[in-house]
Formats: sequence, structure tokens, C-alpha cells
Amino acid sequence: MMHPLPPHFLPRDQLQQLFDNLQRNGHQIYGPQVHDGAIVYAPLKSTSALPQGVEDHHAPASYRLKNNGSEHWFDWVSTAQGVKPLLFRPHETLWRATRDAMGTLHFEEPVNSTAKLAIIGLRACDLAALKLQDRHFLSINHSPDPFYAARRQHLFIIAINCTRAVESCFCSSTGDGPRCDPTAGFDIAMTELDSGFVITSGSLQGRQVTKQLALRSASKAECDEAAQREANATRQVRAVPSQNMRDTLFNALDHPQWDEIASRCLSCGNCTSVCPSCFCYSEQSEAELDGSSSEQQREWDSCFTQGHSYMHGITVRHDTRLRYRQWLTHKFAGWHDQYGRSGCTGCGRCITWCPPGIDITAELAILNRDRGETDDG
Repeated sequence: MMHPLPPHFLPRDQLQQLFDNLQRNGHQIYGPQVHDGAIVYAPLKSTSALPQGVEDHHAPASYRLKNNGSEHWFDWVSTAQGVKPLLFRPHETLWRATRDAMGTLHFEEPVNSTAKLAIIGLRACDLAALKLQDRHFLSINHSPDPFYAARRQHLFIIAINCTRAVESCFCSSTGDGPRCDPTAGFDIAMTELDSGFVITSGSLQGRQVTKQLALRSASKAECDEAAQREANATRQVRAVPSQNMRDTLFNALDHPQWDEIASRCLSCGNCTSVCPSCFCYSEQSEAELDGSSSEQQREWDSCFTQGHSYMHGITVRHDTRLRYRQWLTHKFAGWHDQYGRSGCTGCGRCITWCPPGIDITAELAILNRDRGETDDG
């Protein structure tokens, strides 16, 4: 493990210099921007595109932005989606087959991306989810996914420590935030103050980029202010009952709460789409009408769709009750068997973007409470 360096201070007017240096090093920068009333990651070249003075407000089935009049660029807490769409693409071609004039088939693999990406704005919950995606797509137990691996190899991460929490946050209870852990995998982590940023390096590449900026060491007062601001983000109103609910959920497969949830759930798949760790996908062939070529494509799928559990003419999970139960038990129980931890990092996006406002922390509390009563009896 790399020995940590003391924090440095990046004045506000030098953030653009950081961007310029990364672009000179060949990185395309993605950062938070306001589009269609939401904060999303999109390409940027200038700090002028960042959401200055913008706060996000989350609640079940509710998301709003408002201007707070400050000069801060990172007063928001989470983007509509994490980094997942940039590494695990929503839709992509895996291979292509063509037929020549003699009828012989030729198979081609698309060229894997070698573009260097730099992303600014990832929060602790997103870094934790990225580590889970790495566990899945880069696993040594099977062949790593070449498309994900190529993008991940060239990713430079500038993380931001949270200085506030929104109503849907519960990363403290999952153990994944709100402060970015030094082992989380960032290259640079920053805490925003009025005058600039307290900045720490998390990798050799991060140190090199920081060195190019010729920054001074952060003062004790600046570090204390950063710690005080970070403490604000620990004031979260939601929590999961336990970081390990494996046995509780597997023993509650017939609980009546699943029916109650199903009466509200729309099986829309919004929760799996915005979740930074969900990784289900489907594959299909897209052929030209003349039969000259076809492409094998994959796209994001969800355990809430009928096709996800379709096998040999039968839909295994034929109703919403079974689909929601599959999602929640896999996320909070099955992942412990696969990866040694829950698949949830407490970002709260599934609560915010669920149309009927289903709150997984509340549902887990009911299942946990009733299981405890049953055990005591």
C-alpha cells in the first residue's frame, strides 16, 4: 500500500489548471453538469460547465435542484447515475459476423476502447460500487470482461468527499461513506472549501498529477474545516438494519411483506438502472435483412423484466412479487456468498428514482423486525 502524503491545498481558481493538465495528458474529462433538470456526468473542458451553487434534494420518488447562491461546484450529493454507464455500457456490440461472396463466415471483435477518461465528482458510495463492479467484471475466477477492462485501465478518478447528506442517503450504515476511504481506489480525493480544495492523492498517478500543480501543503485550519464539513454528511436519516442480512432474508422468502411491496412496485426497473452496482445484461443477435452480416449485442437488463427469468418457454419469476424479492435478496443476501458483502453501497438512488417511492431501508427494517420476533418466539 502506498504511504499517504500530507494533504495539499488547491485554490479554487486553479481547478481549471488541473483540467488543462489532464487534457494535455490525453484524458477526456467527464464531470457533473445540469441536463434536463438533473445532475449527470458528461464531457467537459472548463469549470464553467460545472453546476456552481447547485444543491440536489432527494426524497422517495422526488428529486429537485435549487440554487443556493454559493460559489461551490460540488454542493450536490449524487448524480442521477454513477460511473457505471461509462465502464459497463448500456448497449454495445460484442462481436460481428459477415458472410463473403463464397458464403464463408468471418468473425470480428470490435476494437476495445483505449481512450483515457478522467472523471471528477465520484462520491464514496460510487467508489465502493466501482470496486464491486471490478470484482464482477475483472474476476480472476473467470475471464475478465475485455470491454470493461479496457475502459477501467485508462480511468483517472477525482473523488469528492461529501459535505452534506440528502434524505435518501444511508452510506454510513453500509460502511461505504460518506468520506472516501484511502483504499477506495481514487487517484485524487478533494474536499471543497469556500476558497478551494483540500486534496489528497490515492495513487502514484494521482501524485504525479498533483505534483504538476505545484501545490502548497494544506494548513491545519484548512484540514480542520474540511473535517468539519465532512462531518455534516454523517447526519443521515436512513439506515439499513445490518450490514449482513443474508440469513434474515433467505429465511423470509414467504414473508407477507413481499405481497405488500408488489402492490406498489411497477416492475419498471428504475432501481436497477440507477443502481451503481447492478450488472445484469441480456444478449441478442441483430442481423441485416439480406443475411450478409449480424452483430451479437448486449444491453442492460433487469431482474424486473419478464425476459430476465425466461427459460425454455417458462418465465420463472412471473410476477412482481417474485421479481422484487429476487432483486432485494440478491442485493442484500446473495452477494455475501458471491463477494463477501452486500451489493448495496447506500447511495439511495433507488429510493429517489422509484416512481411509487419504495424505500428499501424501510422494507428491510420490516423484514428484519418480523424475523427477530419470529426467532424470539
